This record gives sequence, C-alpha cells and structure tokens, in this order.
Amino acid sequence: MRADNDSQTILVTGANGQDGAYLVERLVGENHEVHGLCHSEDGAVRLREAFPDVTAHVSDLADTAGMIGIIAEVQPTHIYNLAGNTSVERSWQFPTETADVLGVGPVRLLEAAWKLQEKSSRRVKFLQASSAEIFGDTLEVPQRETTPRVPVTPYGAAKSFAHEMVGVYRSRGMLASSAILYNHESPRRPESFVARKISREAAKISLGLSDNLTLGNIDVYRDWGFAPDYVNAMITILDANEAGDYIVATGHAHSVRQFVQTAFAYLGIEDWERHVTIDRALYRPADPKQLVGDPAKLRGLGWRPSVDFEELVHIMVEADLASLREQASIS
Repeated sequence: MRADNDSQTILVTGANGQDGAYLVERLVGENHEVHGLCHSEDGAVRLREAFPDVTAHVSDLADTAGMIGIIAEVQPTHIYNLAGNTSVERSWQFPTETADVLGVGPVRLLEAAWKLQEKSSRRVKFLQASSAEIFGDTLEVPQRETTPRVPVTPYGAAKSFAHEMVGVYRSRGMLASSAILYNHESPRRPESFVARKISREAAKISLGLSDNLTLGNIDVYRDWGFAPDYVNAMITILDANEAGDYIVATGHAHSVRQFVQTAFAYLGIEDWERHVTIDRALYRPADPKQLVGDPAKLRGLGWRPSVDFEELVHIMVEADLASLREQASIS
C-alpha cells in the first residue's frame, strides 16, 4: 500500500476502455476517490453501472474548456490519461482527428493540470499512456526509452507529439510521466483489434460457428503482454518518486502468425492455415515490422509481467469460448 494512499483523488480518462476499466477497478478496490472521464453520456451511464462509487464526467479531449472545468472541479492529485477514440487502423482514415485527440488532447490536460498546480501549490502527478508506435520502423531492436522516434503512422506521430509535450511539462516542474505501452491484450479488448479478432474467430471455428479468419499481414512482430499487468505498470510508474519515461513491455516479440498458430493449437486445430485467408486489402499503408521493448528501467522499480505470450493467448481464447457457449445456451 502506498504512503499517500489516503490522499489520492484520481481522474482517469478513457475510463470505459480496456485499460481504463482495469485501472478503475484496481483504484476503487484500493478505496481511492476515483473520477472517470467518458466520451458520451451513454459511456457515463455504463461507468456508473459498473462502478457505483466512481464519479463519471462527460467531455472530450478536444474540448479545451471542458478539460479546464473538469480539472478545476475534481482537483485531482493524480491523472491517468488513457483516452483516445482511435486506433492505428482508424488513424489512417481520420488523421486530423487523431492529431487533435491523441496529440493535442493530452496537452489540454497537461495545461489544465499545470494551472491547477500553480493555484493550489500542490503538485499533480500525471501519467500519459504513450505507445510503441512512436518508434515506428526503427532499426534499433529492442527499443529503449532513448531510441529515436520515427513514427510511420498518424497514430504514432500524434502519440509522439504528446510524449514530447509530457517531457516539456516535466521540465517545467510537473511530475509528468509517460508509459510507453507495447501491445497488451485481454478478453476486454474490442474485436476490432487483431489479437481479439483472432481469439474470437478461432473459438467460433472450433465450435463450428465459423469457418474462416481473414487477416492482413501476419508476418509483423509485436511484443504482446497482458493488460492488467500493464495497468499495474502504470500505477508503479506514477508511484515512483521521480517522473520519467518508461518502456512497458515483456521484452519478447512474436509474430501475428505465431499468435494465430498458438490460438488454434490451444483449440486442438493444427492445420490452421486452411481456416485463414490473407487479404492484402487489410495491409496498412505502413506498419512497423518489429516492435519489441526493453523494460529494464521499469524492472528497476520492481515491475514484472505475470503472464507470458502463450498464457495470454490461452486466456483470451478460453474467455471467448466461455462467452460463445454462454450465448448458445441462452439462445
């Protein structure tokens, strides 16, 4: 239990997302005063239903006045910025929205928190959920906190700008940190993400509910971890005495092909190739070939992942199997 446990008032943006839900669940369990920022009133209703003790607020990172008002109202001691209404794939369709929400949006939060800090003479701890996409198609493998950032996607470019601005506010005296998150999954991940798409469709195929899984490039490598482990990493980073940037990764890379193979093997399907169709229309305009992080700095704070790659795939497939079987029994 942390020393300042009783004094924390925490604002979590993106509270309904995969990471946000795990984080809110953890913080509520530790009896913090938790406020969640939601993109819509429907999202606020869902948050209140899931966590009655959480105060839900409705606003958007694109709304400067809204961010200033909420920060002034909540008076948070800690801010976790996990918000972002886009993904790498979607960022190609809406690059300007991506730049505003994921790039400038965090600056709106940082500035509102800075103004609160100036008025109250109390330092605000800020955690930015950064991304491995900031490194782009780097030649340095594994990536470290000092690896040059050469993003190749609108998502990565926006995240890189926000990452830089966290450093700017840290140099002004703010306790602002970045968690450079590599791919992290769980049964709460939406099916629009490739890992969940694989686990869900593989489970359907094993139950005779589907016959085909359509994917894009399966020969890119990613460093996959378990979302609750990465939420724990974010808390660890914000609890540190000094602010900084930290790679959050397992240190091991696996291809999308290996993810597919592992998922089907868990279901007893060895000839997975006959169920998989590669559609080049699903290839991204640019896609980093190998993103794998070196978490040595974070390990220095005592953090370790609890779930390895194979166990992660099994957790996701098993959860989808259970969900599909429950749906079948209900219908």
